[in-house]
Amino acid sequence: MKTSITTTTEPRAVARGARLPGWMWFALLWMGGVAGAVTLGYAFKLFMYATLFAVK
Repeated sequence: MKTSITTTTEPRAVARGARLPGWMWFALLWMGGVAGAVTLGYAFKLFMYATLFAVK
């Protein structure tokens, strides 16, 4: 008994072009983390000044 199998292959260039290399993912996530930390730091600084002057 023989089973016929049909396989299809897509061009590798199309699938490969849509993906980012690993080092670029690392750089993007690192920059996003730094930007988030700086933003959070400024938010805490603003809240600190707001509450400091509110107490006086």
